[in-house]
Amino acid sequence: MSALTKMWVSFIGIGLMAGSAFLIMFARHKTKGWIRTVLSIVSFVMLLFGILYGFVSII
Repeated sequence: MSALTKMWVSFIGIGLMAGSAFLIMFARHKTKGWIRTVLSIVSFVMLLFGILYGFVSII
């Protein structure tokens, strides 16, 4: 994998992790009930993909 590709993969991972943090903050402060649960699950999945992209960019 070229250095330029690794850079973009790492940017995607960083973006997913930042998006996950903002989504979980929004879900916990502004929503209630099942919407909060759904947003929390989506945030967790985004975090997992962000971590995966981070590891791929290192390799």
